[in-house]
Amino acid sequence: MKRFHAAFLFLICGALACQQKPTPKALTDAELREKANKLAHEFIIVDTHVDVPYRLGEKMADISQRTPDGDFDYVRAKAGGLDAPFMSIYVPAEYEEKGGARKLADNLIDMVEKFQKDWPDKFAVAKSVADVQAQFARGLISLPMGMENGSPVEGKLENLRHFYARGIRYITLAHSKSNHISDSSYDPNRRWNGLSPFGKQVVAEMNRLGIMIDISHVSDSTFYQVIRLSQAPVIASHSSCRRFTPGWERNMDDDMIKALAKNGGVIHINFGSSFLSDSIRLAEEKMWQFVQNNKINPNSDAGKAAMQKFRIENKIGYADISDIIAHIDHVVKLAGVDHVGFGSDFDGVGDTLPTGLKSVADYPNLIYELLKKGYSDEDIRKICSGNLLRVWTKVEQAAQQLQANPG
Repeated sequence: MKRFHAAFLFLICGALACQQKPTPKALTDAELREKANKLAHEFIIVDTHVDVPYRLGEKMADISQRTPDGDFDYVRAKAGGLDAPFMSIYVPAEYEEKGGARKLADNLIDMVEKFQKDWPDKFAVAKSVADVQAQFARGLISLPMGMENGSPVEGKLENLRHFYARGIRYITLAHSKSNHISDSSYDPNRRWNGLSPFGKQVVAEMNRLGIMIDISHVSDSTFYQVIRLSQAPVIASHSSCRRFTPGWERNMDDDMIKALAKNGGVIHINFGSSFLSDSIRLAEEKMWQFVQNNKINPNSDAGKAAMQKFRIENKIGYADISDIIAHIDHVVKLAGVDHVGFGSDFDGVGDTLPTGLKSVADYPNLIYELLKKGYSDEDIRKICSGNLLRVWTKVEQAAQQLQANPG
């Protein structure tokens, strides 16, 4: 009898095991678009590099309204689901020598604070992960700040403390020229072969304060020294993959991406066409040489018109949104989905944004492409913000520990 029951149960279990689970119904293209838009507004979207302050320093506009120029304003950010764009406090490299770097940085921070003061129902400065989460719950666009170029530190660690108090939560150590902190990927003059002696102190103090270290723009030697020295994860706020732009040090190579991931950090993909496609990068180098030779101001209306004319005459095209996905895919294959995010460089790369992603309104297009590639909702949440918020939290925690246990 026991054998009969056992045989019966075996047959039943076998039959159930043979039943295939129903295959989930594939979404139509329209349904994928609808889901992408839903996720864009359901998840927090963080973009670690948006150059609004410097853009408005060149030409003021009311970003609480839809602006005719630029890539960012409140209306388009809300349409695209962008919740926490890091405002880039960008200080050009020439301020290292001519002076006034700290003053310019403070002026740009004043501008961001004024966004909050003028439009408190729309924007709020964010100085912590908790701020971003609370402001998202209130429907506000958070404005965390990152300083692009360490020149405003001006050789004084107390200036790091000053900028932390003002809300700076990452610092890109150098920009287009080597400075008193580190070497730049763009500068053939490798003054320090990585970090300066003072730069090593800067890394330690940024860890202690809770400022994320940004290795976009720095030389490879600087990157590896930062990775060895930092007691907290680091970020690349707006870099892409060198695999697609061979030999271009501004992007990160495969070994660097793996080292960044081992450190717990995140690379945030830059949306500029030249960061995504080598053929476009080489063509744009000729355009920038033309700009330099003719002493054109690329930020002026006349300069923009001249550059657009050059692009048309020389048939310089644009990357496609699918190229951004290719860079994300590459990072995921190398290091996993926990180590990639968005670092658009909106308002910083001029008229070089890829087809399908021309402003902050277009994040749903990016999420749609990720869904098409088979990324899960959880993967997309990580890429949109989860990865950066994890790193920021780790940096906050490391700072608390270092302050509690000095020396």
